[in-house]
Amino acid sequence: MATTSTTVDPHHSAQHPHKTQAALLVSLPSLTQDAARDLLTHLAEAFAAKSVMVATPDADVALLETPSLRVVAYTPAVPSPGSWSLTATDFLTVHELAQQHQASSMLLLGPEAQSLTAQALHGLAEAVQGTAGSNGCDLATARYSLQARSGLVNSAILYPLSRALFGAAARFPLAIDLGLSTRLAARLAAAAQRFTAANQHEALLWPVSEAAVAGFTITQVEAGVRLLPQPTVHDLNGILAHVTGSFFSDIDAKAAFWQRSRVAQPARLADPLAVSGMHTRDEVQPMLEAFRNAYGNLSEIWSLVLPPQSLLGLKRLSVLSAETFIMPDSLWARIVYDFLLAYRLRTINRGHLLGALTPLYLAWVASHILQTSSGRDPEQHIEALAAAFETDKPYLVSRWRWPDRFNP
Repeated sequence: MATTSTTVDPHHSAQHPHKTQAALLVSLPSLTQDAARDLLTHLAEAFAAKSVMVATPDADVALLETPSLRVVAYTPAVPSPGSWSLTATDFLTVHELAQQHQASSMLLLGPEAQSLTAQALHGLAEAVQGTAGSNGCDLATARYSLQARSGLVNSAILYPLSRALFGAAARFPLAIDLGLSTRLAARLAAAAQRFTAANQHEALLWPVSEAAVAGFTITQVEAGVRLLPQPTVHDLNGILAHVTGSFFSDIDAKAAFWQRSRVAQPARLADPLAVSGMHTRDEVQPMLEAFRNAYGNLSEIWSLVLPPQSLLGLKRLSVLSAETFIMPDSLWARIVYDFLLAYRLRTINRGHLLGALTPLYLAWVASHILQTSSGRDPEQHIEALAAAFETDKPYLVSRWRWPDRFNP
C-alpha cells in the first residue's frame, strides 16, 4: 500500500537531469528551515563525492540551495504529529521512497537530526554500504555519547534485555538514527504494515530484534553527542509503560528465537564521563521516597508478580538510607524478567502491571546515580548489569516454558 507520494523540486531536477536513482537515500524528519539548512550542510560535507538523494516531508526545505545534493519533497500519507522516536509510519515511508528511487541503502534520521555531525552521518552510511573489500551490514545503529544520567530507560531495560535475549550489543536498541539495507528495510516495512493496518501509525518498531531474528548483520557506529528529542508529555509512568510494553510485546512475539542459546557481540565501553556528586542526595531522595511509598502500597500487586526472594530483597532495600542504598544487578535483572513473564501471562491488567514497575525503576535509577556519584564508571555499571541479565537468562527461559513450576 502506498504511504507517500513524492514530488521532485524542479530546481533540483534541472540541476541533475541524469539522476533517476541514488546509491543512498537519506530520509529526513520534519525540521525547521534553520535546522534543515544545518543538516543539509552536514550531509553535503559527509557525501561530497557520492550519489545521494535526500527526502524531506517539508516542501520548503526542498527549495533550499543544496548544489551537491538532490532533494525531493514527499507528502506522507499519514501526517506525523511529531514523535520523539521513529514509528511504524517512518519505516513504511523510507522503504517506499527507497523503492521509488531505486536506492541500494538508506539512512533514516530522527527528530533533531541537525545535531548529528558529518562524521556520524558518513559512518552510518558507510556501515551499510561497505568499503572497498568489505560488504556492508544490514543495520547500523547510532551509539550516542550521553551524559551519565540520560537515557536510563535504555540503560536499565532496553539494552540489557536486547543483549541478553537477541545477542546484539547495540547500546541503543531504540536509536533514532539508523542505516538500513534494502532487505532489512523491506522486513521492517512489513512489520510496520501490521501496525498501520490496525491504525497504530505511531507504534514503535524494534530494528535490532527484527535483524537478529532474520540473521541479518548488525553494527553500531559512534555518533558522538546528539540532541535527543524529548516526549511532549513529561509523564514517566506513561513513557515507561509505552516503551516497555512495546518491547515486551516484541519479545513475546519472538520467543521461539531467543529461547535458543545466543552469544552477545562484544560491547565497547564509551569514554568515561565525569560525574559530579553535587546535589546527589537531593536528586535521589524523591525517587527513594516514591519507592518506599510504593513498597507500602503496591506490595500486594508485586507479590502477584515477584517470587519471595525478590520480595525479600525489596523489603531490605526499603529500609536503607541513601548512603547505603544499592540495588544488586541480579535483583533488578530478576525483577525485569518477572515483569516480562507477568506481561506475557497477563497475571494482572497490563496497564496496572507496567505502572507497578515505575517505582522499582526509580529505585534502580537512584541506585545507579548513587553508585556513579561515588566514583563508579557509569558504562561499567551498565555493562555489568547487562552481564547479569545474560547470566539469569536460563531463569527466564525456564519460567517461560513452565510458568507454573515456580509459583509459590
